[in-house]
Amino acid sequence: MTPEGHVPIAVVDRNGLDESVHHGCAVVLGASGEVLRAVGDHTQVVFGRSCLKPLQAAAMARTSVRLEVRQWALACASHDGSPVHLDVVRSTLAAAGLDERVLATTPDLPYDRVEADRVLLDGGGPSALAMNCSGKHAAFIATCVAEGWDVDGHLTPTHPLQQHITAVIDELCAADGGVRHVGVDGCGAPTHAMALVGLARALHTVARDVDEVRTAMTSHPVLVAGPTRPATMLMTAVPGLIAKDGAEGVFIASLPGVATVVVKVADGAVRAGAPVAASLLRRAGVAVPTDLDSDLAPPARGAGAPVGRVRSLV
Repeated sequence: MTPEGHVPIAVVDRNGLDESVHHGCAVVLGASGEVLRAVGDHTQVVFGRSCLKPLQAAAMARTSVRLEVRQWALACASHDGSPVHLDVVRSTLAAAGLDERVLATTPDLPYDRVEADRVLLDGGGPSALAMNCSGKHAAFIATCVAEGWDVDGHLTPTHPLQQHITAVIDELCAADGGVRHVGVDGCGAPTHAMALVGLARALHTVARDVDEVRTAMTSHPVLVAGPTRPATMLMTAVPGLIAKDGAEGVFIASLPGVATVVVKVADGAVRAGAPVAASLLRRAGVAVPTDLDSDLAPPARGAGAPVGRVRSLV
């Protein structure tokens, strides 16, 4: 990413005075995938991070793997690590004849702080199952079993699974230069970089055309994140919308037939992505309730009480 491609997209106030400014870039696509609005340089190359999960799931949907709707939802999820999430992950592995011991996810505590505290109080610690990407990793393994690919080494870029996923993602964003770079995500899986507008067009296509992804995310929004998470709140408030957060300030959302939005916060601040995405969706004709705005990002606090909020500038 180049600094000149970023513009102010969000501010944080404290007791009525603006205190911090987040810069970034964003793009809004219309119903046919055309660019309706670019904020900053929409050709900036970005890692999609966990916002790639719907695309990775779309690639797996082209294989012989067969998952239940809830299992597809976890394949697209950065989950809270609650029992309901972990039970679905276990079911994906069990259907493939395996259990959580085969997961290669980087061990972690649950994303949700309450769940993390519960694990620690019970004498537990970080695990591959609790890590927020374990649903995707379970789907990776189930796909390998279905295709007859070796499970060992399935996270390496040269493995048939990852080669297939990379090829599909490259196809989905080919009109905007395809995949520009492949790195390693926090969970250990490959993560792909592409133009911001390329990520938007890929999401537009997946949201419109891939039933496994669209149906799973829209029918089980709590499984995709958690009840207090911005992506879940947006999907719950707007029927038919799919939304996903990613590390380093990436946020995506798409309502087929209306608009697709992709946001990248330049400094990686997660708190700014959802408020900006909600504002852009609203301006593009998506009926995002305005009373949701105060819940989409943590407030600025003073003496433990809210004294300010994140608000979009676009």
